[in-house]
Amino acid sequence: MPNEISTEQIKRVLCSGCTTHCGLLVKIKDGQIVSIKGDPSDPLTRGHICEKGMAAPKLLYHRERLKYPLKRTGERGEGKWTRISWKQAIDEIAKKIEEIKRKYGPEAIALIHGSSPRYAEYIQRRFMNLLGSPNVFSSASQVCWDNTAIIECITYGWMAYGDIEHTQCIVEWGSNPACSHLPRWRSILKAKKRGAKLIVIDPRLTKTAAKADIWLQIRPGTDCALALGWLNVIINEELYDKDFVKNWTIGFEKLKERVQEYPPEKVSEITHIPAEKIRESARIYATTKPAIISWGVSLDHIGKNASQAIRARAILRAITGNLDVRGGEILCGLHPRIISETEIEENEKLSKEQKEKLLGTKRFKLLSWNLYDQINKYAKKVGYRAAIPSYSLVNAHTPTVWRAIITGEPYPVKAVICQDSNPLLTCANTKLVYRAIKELELFVVHDIFMTPTAMLADYALPAVTWLERSHMDHGVAGNYVKTGEKVIEPMWECRTDFDFLRELGIKLGQEWPWKNLEELYEYRLKPLGYSWKDFVTKIRWDVPPFEYKRYEKRGFATPSGKVEIYSTILEKLGYDPLPKYEEPAKSPISASEKSKNHSLVLITGGRLKCFHHSEGRQIDMLRKIHPEPLVQIHPKTAEKLGIKDGDWVWIETHLGKIKQKTKVDPGVPLNIVHAEHGWWFPEKPGEEPTLYGLWESNINVIIDDNPDKCDPMIGSWQLRAIRCKIYKV
Repeated sequence: MPNEISTEQIKRVLCSGCTTHCGLLVKIKDGQIVSIKGDPSDPLTRGHICEKGMAAPKLLYHRERLKYPLKRTGERGEGKWTRISWKQAIDEIAKKIEEIKRKYGPEAIALIHGSSPRYAEYIQRRFMNLLGSPNVFSSASQVCWDNTAIIECITYGWMAYGDIEHTQCIVEWGSNPACSHLPRWRSILKAKKRGAKLIVIDPRLTKTAAKADIWLQIRPGTDCALALGWLNVIINEELYDKDFVKNWTIGFEKLKERVQEYPPEKVSEITHIPAEKIRESARIYATTKPAIISWGVSLDHIGKNASQAIRARAILRAITGNLDVRGGEILCGLHPRIISETEIEENEKLSKEQKEKLLGTKRFKLLSWNLYDQINKYAKKVGYRAAIPSYSLVNAHTPTVWRAIITGEPYPVKAVICQDSNPLLTCANTKLVYRAIKELELFVVHDIFMTPTAMLADYALPAVTWLERSHMDHGVAGNYVKTGEKVIEPMWECRTDFDFLRELGIKLGQEWPWKNLEELYEYRLKPLGYSWKDFVTKIRWDVPPFEYKRYEKRGFATPSGKVEIYSTILEKLGYDPLPKYEEPAKSPISASEKSKNHSLVLITGGRLKCFHHSEGRQIDMLRKIHPEPLVQIHPKTAEKLGIKDGDWVWIETHLGKIKQKTKVDPGVPLNIVHAEHGWWFPEKPGEEPTLYGLWESNINVIIDDNPDKCDPMIGSWQLRAIRCKIYKV
């Protein structure tokens, strides 16, 4: 036989090892990946690649991947499965969904997703809207991004997008881009070289904080007080932009009165930051123009004070004149020409009656469809094609969903579809989540691996990795479109989220006019005049030019057309229209008597470079870099407790205890500990009771999600400033 000609190709892809979407170059030869490296032509990442990107081939070819649809044959968690066809899986799942829908209504079916960008949330939203259920929720909707998106929309109409390239002052508030967003970190270092100031607000001396011109070592959970202290200094010293405040805001005088309650000396007592340092940092931020305050998850994590802290941050941007200016905080709107995600969602197909059944919205009113419809109306009024997609603003309250499953209140939830999410690791109050999953009539998991969550499924369905699907990233805060090629066809019988939901939707009588992701992407790109193939291989990016200060022509997308320092929306909903500070519910000051013996303060949620939340623990090269879960403890705290570096310790709250390995670190404050999240052990047995080591080091086992302690507007639970106890195993 003649020798076959060897073929070699370079594919330009978008890495989805996290949400950054770095551009990479993947070389394939004879259908196999032979190398992967950063793409120097990517305008965002310019050749960068991190450990997660380099590990992608290990993920793709991993021996433990879910390869075929599996149906449970034993008890949940027993680990007994039988292989079935996709047709059988779709037929049986559809039949059960129809049965539950007839008996309890479509709202009895919910869908949970994670933060992984292997799927498209607007596709999930479309499926659920056409099904008739409002109950889409997430492992972390209310503690990551969504609360920021909602608050910024009601304050000035869109999410702010920091222009690092042209800024003169960068405030990293509760974020550590040196670990969590390396392209942004490189931009920050470049900005510093040209003279930009860097202010970092973080309890820990992170790699980012170590490079700061000013590091504010804040007491965990007191961010709102600091923001109000900054506002006090900026307003009383008249460092604000007087023209902008006069012409483009409402409620400034009321804010001026409110911030008198927060002089730097009082804020210093609350935050443990020296008063002079509060003044100095506020002055630098207000007078070094233009300036940005980057988004970080810290403010999303502080529980009942989260919304007010985010409000105060938004107001700081506004009164200093940094909105929609070069080098400041850009309010982009969606891409003006491509078909938006909002249009694919088909939100109008979900009836008003069903929208009102969204779980949690009666109590946490900023989650409501009614508010989203208002935001959409104001967005279109000022010329945006559509509002921010509903998946960023409207999600069921996660703790409320779990409780509805268990109690049947306010109505029963009997089925959950879980896509690329591992809620037993990523949702607070693991024991409650476990109990809820056990009570479901139907639990379907679509994922790459058999996770602790998938072990409890009725159907475990194989998902693709990001190398096996095409990508179209449409920035929610920005207005760009960025695309990546599929490297190889899906292996074994793995399917994309689109393929699974489309086939299930059609079986349920839904309309899905596109046969695959590429057809959907081509449809969205049609107004630009490109085919999908031409765009993804030749164009790849489209970024419309920024138009600064668009509000001068159109106003802001708010009820008043101005930045609402005094929020008319919050006032109508019965919330305080101005930001105020409250002590975190589980902090040492406000904790209940039953936790008084827990004398230390726990924070969690800090990012790790080699893992994305609970992902990657089965990748050998990543585990060699970071083999075990670590809890950071100050040397003096460790000495007082008789703990040495490398000791395994119990971390205990009122919900129970888990163990992690001590890392003695002078970069954490005295009497404060930082525990890593997302830890499970795929090398351990998957069957009950082990569930891959679910209960050993998973910090969410001991994190409470009690709705009574959540943020009253959006329902955020607390991941910072939690009383705990540490002792040697």
